[in-house]
Amino acid sequence: MNNKYEEIINLPHHVSKRHPPMSMAARAAQFGSFAALKGHDDAIKGVEKFYVASEGEDNHEEDEENCEE
Repeated sequence: MNNKYEEIINLPHHVSKRHPPMSMAARAAQFGSFAALKGHDDAIKGVEKFYVASEGEDNHEEDEENCEE
C-alpha cells in the first residue's frame, strides 16, 4: 500500500477515556436535526400528484408556474 493513509490505516480505533460511547438513541437524536426538511416529502408528493393529474396536457412549463406555492 503506497498512499497518504498508509501510516494510519492500521492504527487501533480510538476509544475516549473521558466520554462514554454514545447510545444508538442519542446518536439518532443527533442526526434528527436533518428532519428540518420536514414537509419536503409532502411538497414533492404534491408536485408529483399535480404532474400525474396533468399528464395529458402539453404545456408543462405553464403547469410549473401554477404549481409554485
